Amino acid sequence: MKTQFAMRLILTRTGILFFLTSTSLLLTYKNSNAFCGFYVAKADATLFNKTSQVILVRDGDKTTITMSSDFEGSVKDFAMVVPVPVVLKRDEIRTVASSLFKTLDDYSAPRLSEYYDDNPCAPKIVEDTYFYSLNATSQGAMEERVAIAKDDYHVTIEAQYTVDEYDVLLLSAKESSGLERWLTDNGYKIPAGAREVLTPYINSNMKFFVVKVNTEELRKKGTDFLSPLQISFHSPKFMLPIRLGMANAKGSQDMIVYAFTQKGRIETTNYRTLQVPTGNSIPEFVQNYFGKFYVDVYRKHRREAGENNVYVEYAWNISGNVSQFCDPCNGPPPMLQDLMTVGVVWVQNYHTGYQGDVFFTRLHVTYDRKNFPQDLIFEETPNRENFQALYSIRHPAYGDFQCEEGKTYVKDVMKRRSTELNELAMLTGWDVSGYHDYATKFAQFIPNAEPHYRVPVNNPPKKIEAPEQNPLLNKDTSHVKQESFTTPFYSDGDNNSSSGKLKILTLSVLLMLVVLMIVGRMGKQKQQAVK
Repeated sequence: MKTQFAMRLILTRTGILFFLTSTSLLLTYKNSNAFCGFYVAKADATLFNKTSQVILVRDGDKTTITMSSDFEGSVKDFAMVVPVPVVLKRDEIRTVASSLFKTLDDYSAPRLSEYYDDNPCAPKIVEDTYFYSLNATSQGAMEERVAIAKDDYHVTIEAQYTVDEYDVLLLSAKESSGLERWLTDNGYKIPAGAREVLTPYINSNMKFFVVKVNTEELRKKGTDFLSPLQISFHSPKFMLPIRLGMANAKGSQDMIVYAFTQKGRIETTNYRTLQVPTGNSIPEFVQNYFGKFYVDVYRKHRREAGENNVYVEYAWNISGNVSQFCDPCNGPPPMLQDLMTVGVVWVQNYHTGYQGDVFFTRLHVTYDRKNFPQDLIFEETPNRENFQALYSIRHPAYGDFQCEEGKTYVKDVMKRRSTELNELAMLTGWDVSGYHDYATKFAQFIPNAEPHYRVPVNNPPKKIEAPEQNPLLNKDTSHVKQESFTTPFYSDGDNNSSSGKLKILTLSVLLMLVVLMIVGRMGKQKQQAVK
């Protein structure tokens, strides 16, 4: 039987899906006032390959995790293993609608807004100012028992349930080799390297939430679409174990975490949490390539700031008494029912909205075994500063600019558009040399080619011409080059005339010295004879 799974976490294409654990989500809906810019595009989670999505809610020591991924293939090949700190009860496991992830992604994704210039030479028209608001518009059998598997596995089945289309086991183990063999012998396809990453969790006394598809229950649903799974538990540990997902992963994986708390932002304590670039004005034509633009912005910033960091893409106070949840908005915020579904149980219905403090954080992490050797450890901070990955384009005015203000405006726009190109190159690393007409053309500029990275030009080394050599010098250039670092006139070559001249000069000097010595001796003998 073929299926598509709306859970996008740590999926191993060989069959076993090792999932994460942590905390769930919270968000809400309320009317919001008009914003000064207009949303025109967003960069959602689907732009990144192998992207997992997790909804994380932290309420005191209670964590709720909702996991989503997209598994395609036979349900017989699907399995999921999630380390959890405690044995889960039946009422702490359930399935939810996959539409929750789209709602949160649409609402919090990096966004592009657009603005329009007024013609400075046009007559002023007084208009009424107005505001508008956005109107949003069976239980399986529970068998809680303790069953000891074969002694040689050292694996204990702590509990087992049927939850909608899933068969769920809660396991504990004393050694990774026994757990690995138990999973393999019971039909779970374990990737190579699983034993290595299972060991730390066993040593920490973690339990294992193991899931397979119940084909009969899935058939009763009349669909081939697997639902996202949600788990809740009480534990002082506020973490997301990602090491299992890297057991047989090739390259890096992207994960989006939608986190909700009462106090403030969620950040990691064992890795730096940084914000992505924001607030930049970019050229008009980027609107047609905004998805590619943001992917390259994120990747370039990650390369420069550090590949072992976690990045904030959105953070906003969405408490019940707040009237504006974004500026501009990609989509409507989640409604009260959405919040309650994902685990935000401390909010209460109030008129058309809700009351209660809620803070939403969207985190983006690209992880691999080299840069993320540890699981993600989170903390709830008191930071309630709003943040969004927002970029803007500004359309120039058109018309007659013969007035003094218009002439100044034209110069300012040309300067502004040149700055926008520089910002684009700085953010993405794109080659903007082919867009020089953008600064001077006010009509809609259409690039003649899709944006691409700026490739460094590797100019071949300049050929250094050797100086003209005396034809009498040794033609062996390597030999001459070596001699230049020793004695200029030393050579074993027979054709080196300089060496020959040196020999003649030396002989002449010696003969002269001999003559002088003889003359000197003869003079002394003559003086002695006279005496």
